[in-house]
Amino acid sequence: MEVQALTRNARMSPKKVREVTRQIQGHKVPDAVDLLSLIPRKSARLVLKTLKSAIANAENNPKVNLTADQLVVYRALVENGPVLRRFKAGPRGTAMPRRKKMSHIRIVLTDEAKKN
Repeated sequence: MEVQALTRNARMSPKKVREVTRQIQGHKVPDAVDLLSLIPRKSARLVLKTLKSAIANAENNPKVNLTADQLVVYRALVENGPVLRRFKAGPRGTAMPRRKKMSHIRIVLTDEAKKN
């Protein structure tokens, strides 16, 4: 059975978040939580928050009835979110564009029987 959690509009560029999510795919959930808590990056904290939300979804859903020890990180997807366009002063009175990117983080957990 698959359980997922989604964090939308996280204020971090998708490229930075993907570097962290690649490291937890395929790991068991307790190992992934330990790994994310040791990575000293803001994107690791965002992914950890989404992972804990997915664990809570799995444990509190009466149809699924799974514990965290049974789960594996099946997929960790990072999609492009909206982009804020701002301008900063440039040389000789010009305006230089700044693009503040956001991302959507989706984590899908499954029990080990489905992982095959």
